[in-house]
Amino acid sequence: MRARCLFLLILLVGCAPVRVHFDYDQSAVFGNYGSYNFAADLNTGLSELDENRLLLAVGSVLQGRGIRLSEDPDLVLNIYSHLYEDPRQSTVGIGMGGTGGNVGGGVSVGLPVNSGQLEREIIFEMRDARQGRPLWQAVSEDRFNEGASPEKREARFQAIATRVFEGFPPK
Repeated sequence: MRARCLFLLILLVGCAPVRVHFDYDQSAVFGNYGSYNFAADLNTGLSELDENRLLLAVGSVLQGRGIRLSEDPDLVLNIYSHLYEDPRQSTVGIGMGGTGGNVGGGVSVGLPVNSGQLEREIIFEMRDARQGRPLWQAVSEDRFNEGASPEKREARFQAIATRVFEGFPPK
């Protein structure tokens, strides 16, 4: 039973979802914005292939929400990212103990779970194209798998874009 629980815990952590945090200007009237373009100096921090995958996924999601790509946009989207090692050192404790009269003793071993995992943070910022003021921001966090196939990378970026733009425009 314990082995089954440990296996399920490892499986759940390995399939970690995309976590997203949103912030936005409450005074902005998002209904006034119907077009976007990427920032002219866009530097996502991703490889060129991954950047292309992400931009296609973002474009697909925004187009599905009725926001079109334009050379004269209402919104400018900037995206940047970085990788970091997950600082959380989760462990599973396995222990044995016993008592003998008034004397007690025990042994416990901590097995690291997901230590050393790479995390990727991608920040999406929408600005008013004419005024330059920030309107909306989403910060996504997810596990990064360096060895993922191109198909899996494409699917992961689609999942990130879908999750991120669930919060745009804010309600």
